[in-house]
Amino acid sequence: MTVVEHNSVTKKTVIGFLLLGILSVVVWTVPEAVGFDVSVSLRLLVIVMLSIYIVLAFEIVHRTVIVLIAATIAIIIGITTGLFVAEKSFEFAVHSIDFNTIGLLLGMMVIVTILAETGVFQYIGIKMSKASKGNMWKLLVMMSVFTAVTSMFIDNVTTILLMIPVTISIFKTFRMSPVPFILAQVLASNIGGTATLIGDPPNIMIGSAAGIDFNTFLIHMGPTIGVSLIVSLVLFKVFFRKDLRASPQNLDGIMNQDEKSFIKDKPLLAKSLLVLFGTIALFVVHGALHIEPSIIALGGAGVLLLISKMRPEKIFHEVDWSTLIFFACLFITISVGEESGMIDALAKVALGITEGNPWANFFTIVWLSAIASAFVDNIPFAATMIPLIDVLNQNPTIAAEFNYAISPLWWALSLGVGLGGNGTLIGSSAGIIAIGMAEKYGYRITFNQFFKVGFPFMIITVAAGSIVLMIDVMLKI
Repeated sequence: MTVVEHNSVTKKTVIGFLLLGILSVVVWTVPEAVGFDVSVSLRLLVIVMLSIYIVLAFEIVHRTVIVLIAATIAIIIGITTGLFVAEKSFEFAVHSIDFNTIGLLLGMMVIVTILAETGVFQYIGIKMSKASKGNMWKLLVMMSVFTAVTSMFIDNVTTILLMIPVTISIFKTFRMSPVPFILAQVLASNIGGTATLIGDPPNIMIGSAAGIDFNTFLIHMGPTIGVSLIVSLVLFKVFFRKDLRASPQNLDGIMNQDEKSFIKDKPLLAKSLLVLFGTIALFVVHGALHIEPSIIALGGAGVLLLISKMRPEKIFHEVDWSTLIFFACLFITISVGEESGMIDALAKVALGITEGNPWANFFTIVWLSAIASAFVDNIPFAATMIPLIDVLNQNPTIAAEFNYAISPLWWALSLGVGLGGNGTLIGSSAGIIAIGMAEKYGYRITFNQFFKVGFPFMIITVAAGSIVLMIDVMLKI
C-alpha cells in the first residue's frame, strides 16, 4: 500500500468512527427527548446495525469481518440485557440462521461451479457478444431482460449465480470492466423476482400467509413489474451512459471465434444441464411437494457430484464461503435486533402515522418496506410485517375500502420488500451473491459504488411501481 492509499484509508476510518460516535449519541439521547420509551438493548442493537453500514460505506474492513464481529457483539448484548440466557446463546444463534437460504446458495454454487467446468459460460458469452455486434446498450438490454424474466420463474439468487459467470466471461473477452452490467443484472433480478410467487423468498411467505396462488400473484404483480422493468431500462441508459459508449477492444476477433470450441466436456455439460433443469423444475413445484428449496438445491448438488465424478474438494474450494458466512452472521445480528423489538418499533411507529386511512396505509407499507428492506434483509422484515398486515386487514375502514378477496396491502408489501432490496449492497440476497462472485473473479464493487446507483434506482422504480399498482388495484376492485 502506498503512502497516499494509507492516508486515504486512515482518513476514511477517522471520519467513519466520528460519524458512528455522533449517531450513537443521537440514538442514546433523542428517543427520550421526543417521548419514546426505547430499551437499552434496542439502542445498543441500533448502534451495532449502524456500525455495519458505516464500516461498509467507508470500506474500513471487509464486509464478512464486520458482520462476524457485529454478530458476536449482538449475542453479547442479548445475554447482558436479558434477551436470552447465556446457556441458550448458541441455540439462539443457530436458530437465527436461515439455513434454507444458506443451503439453497451452497447447493446452487456447487451446481454452477461444476457447470462452469464445461466451458458453457464462455459459449454463452460469445453467442451474446456476437448477437450484440459490440453494441453495449443492446447487450445490456438483452442481458437485463433475460435476467428479469428468468428471475420470475427461478428465484433471483439462482439466476444471479448462473448469470454472473456469463457476464464476467463476456467482458474478459471484450477486455472491459463488467461492473456496470453486474449492477444492472442485480437490479433486474430483483425487479423480475417480485412478479411471481416463487421469484423472491418474501413472496413465498406472503403467498402462504394470504393464501395466494401462483397465477393470482402473477396477474396482480405482473403489470406493475412490467412497467417497472421498462423504467429500469431507461434508468440503465442514464446511469451507465458513459460505459455504454465504450467499444470492445477486440470485436473482430470475437466475431470470428467459434463458440462451440469453448465446450470442453460435452458429457459433463449434458449431465450438468440435466441436473440444473431438474432442480429448477422442482423449484417450480416445491410448494405442492412441501419440500424446501434448500433440500432440492443440495440434493441436486449431491447428484451432480456423484454422476460427474469430480473431486468434491476441488469444487468446494471454489464455493464462496465468505459470502455464506456473511449471510449467517447477518441473520444472527438481525435476529437479535428483532428480539429487542427493533423492526417492530419501526413498523408500528410508521403505521401509526396513517391513523387507519386505507390508502395511506397502502403507500406507507410500500415505502416503509422499501426503505427498510434496503438496509435490513427483506426476509425477516417481511416476516414481521405479515402479522401486522393481518391486523390492519381487520380494521373496519380498511376492510370497507378494500372489499374483495385479497387485500391490496399484501401487494404493497410484496412490491416494497422486492424492489427495496435494490437500495443497498446488502439489501438483497442477489446483491450480496453478485458482489461476492465479482470479487472472487477480481472485480471489487464497493458499498458506495452500489449505493450511488441502487438507491436512486430503488426510489424511482418503487415510485413508478406503486402508482401502477394503485391503478391496478382500483381497476380490479
